[in-house]
Amino acid sequence: MTSPSTLFFYVAAALAAALTAWLLARYRQERHYRRRPYVAPAHNDWLLHQPDPLTPLQHRVALLGDPGAVATDGTDNLLRLLQHWQHETGPAGTVIILGDNVYPTGLPAPEHPGRAAAEQRLNALLDVLRPFPGNVVFLSGNHDWNKGRPDGYEYLLRQEAYIREQLPTAHYLPAGGTPGPVALQLADGLLLLVLNTQWWVQQGPRPASDTKEPFQQLQRLLTENQHQRIVVAGHHPLYSNALHGGKFTAKQHVFPLTTVHKRAYVPLPFIGSLLPLYRKLVGAAEDMAHPRYRKMRRRLLRVLHQHPHLVYAAGHDHNLQYFEQHGSHYLVSGAGSKTAFVQKGGQATFVHEHKGFFSLDYYANGETWLRTLEPDATGAPLPEVFRQRLYPGPVVAAPLVRTVGLPVTAELPL
Repeated sequence: MTSPSTLFFYVAAALAAALTAWLLARYRQERHYRRRPYVAPAHNDWLLHQPDPLTPLQHRVALLGDPGAVATDGTDNLLRLLQHWQHETGPAGTVIILGDNVYPTGLPAPEHPGRAAAEQRLNALLDVLRPFPGNVVFLSGNHDWNKGRPDGYEYLLRQEAYIREQLPTAHYLPAGGTPGPVALQLADGLLLLVLNTQWWVQQGPRPASDTKEPFQQLQRLLTENQHQRIVVAGHHPLYSNALHGGKFTAKQHVFPLTTVHKRAYVPLPFIGSLLPLYRKLVGAAEDMAHPRYRKMRRRLLRVLHQHPHLVYAAGHDHNLQYFEQHGSHYLVSGAGSKTAFVQKGGQATFVHEHKGFFSLDYYANGETWLRTLEPDATGAPLPEVFRQRLYPGPVVAAPLVRTVGLPVTAELPL
């Protein structure tokens, strides 16, 4: 008869072997696709479609998240790409900075030893934005609120005041750390609605407000402006195939502390899988699984799903992601200064682990196109890895048809 201790040993060994096999399979799979653009099979004909070059652009919106760790010596390739976009766009454009504007903890007090470095990083971004003749809009993220710590409200107010002083033409929205929503008319027929999503997950002091009232206000604004094209912006994504959406690499199961610090290579095999599992099911304060984040996301999606054709743009995860859900478009554009793992597949139409940002191009004929802009080492734009017409509806080619004796062909819709 097998003793309980022997049975436990065999069960533990079987579980360890199964986990090891799963991790090895995941590692091989990740090596195959990491840092390569992924496009869902239904959209792999995207390269065949582009805007009519004869149709004039009405307005362009750059969505740039998490630029808080840019190089401060003038060599940052993402900032050079942004300069290129600004020069190409001119006054008929808007740059939206989607939060996490200064790493690691926002803008400290003047006497803080990290103040000088924080100012340098923020100034590098402001110097690029200063000559731009279009709109500039800043949001705040969890790092701008001192990583969500109880004194984060002080950090937020300090950063807002600094940006208003250094770049008076910029909009810092919502003002004073309030939850919003705040409306800003970007162009004729194009409306921006800004939410301070950090307000719902923030610990400690924050401006007083009813937790449900902002969603009721958002519902009213969306209903009253159905005749316009609408962009809703917040720092936190509502869909994500990356860290804050509960997706982890095989390496992070073996070295779980690298999710906290990228150089914390302390091997904790098997036990280390508990941290990714915890963050997937329970969540840290910045994760979708966390109760405060989960409740905010659920309430926000309940409103947005009633209003098709809008765009929701966020940062937070350090990659580029695009999802089409319930007739609307959800973007993660948080690769402004860092990159991190993003899992392919699932509900995503497009993902890429690469520095860059999304651009929304609004044309006079009513079309809206999503473009993916990524820099090479010098800051010059790389060839596009994805674009799509968002409105009126995506362009999808006819399916490939194979006829006996003939090559594979695809007919484009007229």
